[in-house]
Amino acid sequence: MTKKIFRSIFLVAFIVLAACLVLITGALYSYFASEQSDQLAMQARLAAQAVEDEGLDYFDGLATGDLRLTWIAADGSVLYDTDADADLMENHSTREEFTEALSTGHGESSRYSSTLSEETLYQAVLLSDGTVLRASASHRTVFALVFGMLLPLILIMAAAVLLASYLASRLSKRIVGPLNAIDLDDPLSNDVYDELSPMLTRVEQQKEQIASQIEELNRRREEFSAVTDNMSEGLILLDHEGMILSINPSAARIFSAGSDCIGNDILTLDRSPELRALMESADAGRHGETVIERDGAEYQLSASPVLTDGVSRGTVLLAFDVTEKLRAERLRREFTANVSHELKTPLHSIMGAAELLQDGLVKKEDQQRFLGRIRSEAERLVALVDDVIDLSRMDEGESFPRENTDMLQLARDVAGDLAPAAEKRSISINVTGEGGTVRGVRRLLWEIVWNLCDNAVKYGREGGHVDVSVARAGNGGVALCVADDGIGIPAEHRLRVFERFYRVDKSHSRATGGTGLGLSIVKHAAQYHNADIALESEEGRGTKITVTFPAEDAQG
Repeated sequence: MTKKIFRSIFLVAFIVLAACLVLITGALYSYFASEQSDQLAMQARLAAQAVEDEGLDYFDGLATGDLRLTWIAADGSVLYDTDADADLMENHSTREEFTEALSTGHGESSRYSSTLSEETLYQAVLLSDGTVLRASASHRTVFALVFGMLLPLILIMAAAVLLASYLASRLSKRIVGPLNAIDLDDPLSNDVYDELSPMLTRVEQQKEQIASQIEELNRRREEFSAVTDNMSEGLILLDHEGMILSINPSAARIFSAGSDCIGNDILTLDRSPELRALMESADAGRHGETVIERDGAEYQLSASPVLTDGVSRGTVLLAFDVTEKLRAERLRREFTANVSHELKTPLHSIMGAAELLQDGLVKKEDQQRFLGRIRSEAERLVALVDDVIDLSRMDEGESFPRENTDMLQLARDVAGDLAPAAEKRSISINVTGEGGTVRGVRRLLWEIVWNLCDNAVKYGREGGHVDVSVARAGNGGVALCVADDGIGIPAEHRLRVFERFYRVDKSHSRATGGTGLGLSIVKHAAQYHNADIALESEEGRGTKITVTFPAEDAQG
């Protein structure tokens, strides 16, 4: 501001000085030019009177100095000239001052010489004999006058510039000094020019308003941070060039990014073709979605452009962990395919046997065997459908009525039901332990015990044994343990045996007539009761599965 004031004052002073010089020079020049013209007219009249009285004798020995006299005949020829040979001079009949003098008795004119930067004044007087006496004198133009005064003008201008600079600098400092001393943190406490009071009052109001807005922005930022920091989904805000403006902890974990990623391109975090295509779609103003894989997990990326007047100003990028969702979809598809396959096998067997019986191609003594086969396959279908229905109901989170169930008595009931199947393979089922009551869904608890014991009988060693025990667990709950001495489960299959339709030995499973859903039902029923499952197995030496129910569901 000081420089602006200085320049303004200095410029005004310089302009005023220059204008004064121009006006003074113009006025002086005009005044002296007028005086010189009047003097020239007087000299022309005096010379004309002298020529009237003396003729050519007047010019003998006449010293005219800067004044030039020319005597011109009525036809324009020069009779005499004080500065040149009259015989060599051109005819003056066309000269303005000459023609005017012939017509009015007096004539005047001026002519400018650009080469000499001079102006010549002419005054002509008509004599009584019809001749004309002309007087002429030269004087400098304004530019020649200024050029001649150049050095004094430069000195005057230099002195004026120095004085104006000093005054402008001093005045600008005096003006700006109080302004620089204003305390904007407390505008109303300043003692400054009265003209600034409305501005300082406005500054104080603006200061209060800005403080309120900053407080509101901080509150909203804290709310935004609290929300985004606790989101399980990843959130990234990008500008129109794809640079990261904000990233929440979930997104930083997904993309393995640090706090230094702010201001970097999003493609520095992930250069996958899927993300590139997604960002191109967002830049074009279109919403897009894709799925990427990172560290063994699958994430759905959703990019939504932020549009202003139809132009993309940035992008909001959301990342959802869809690993379980996609896995569930794959399992559902596999489940559907497996159910279809499992249903087709007994149905084909039933249809084949029924066709043979219908066409009379079965001997009478074999008919009972075919009918028995149809019945067993139908029972297998019913069991499969029942298992599928149970799993579906548990998947849907259906609520079942709960009641107190004695697990030891339930184990004894199941052992009794499985006794015929165990006798066929010479397997003994031993139930031991103490009474433990679980408050739960009796039918689901029965499914847990039945499927564990049924598998132990099916896959146990012929002539072996199955041990079922019920005991109090260390956490105050109830532990159900089913152990056999059968073929065991290989290590690579132990994590998958609870999946639907998963079989370690498919040929053996077909022979035993299982549906492939037993352990899956055990898993879902246990989860329904918040119970934990532990599996211990060794190939060739048997398998032990323990289901531990929590204390809140167990009673003494």
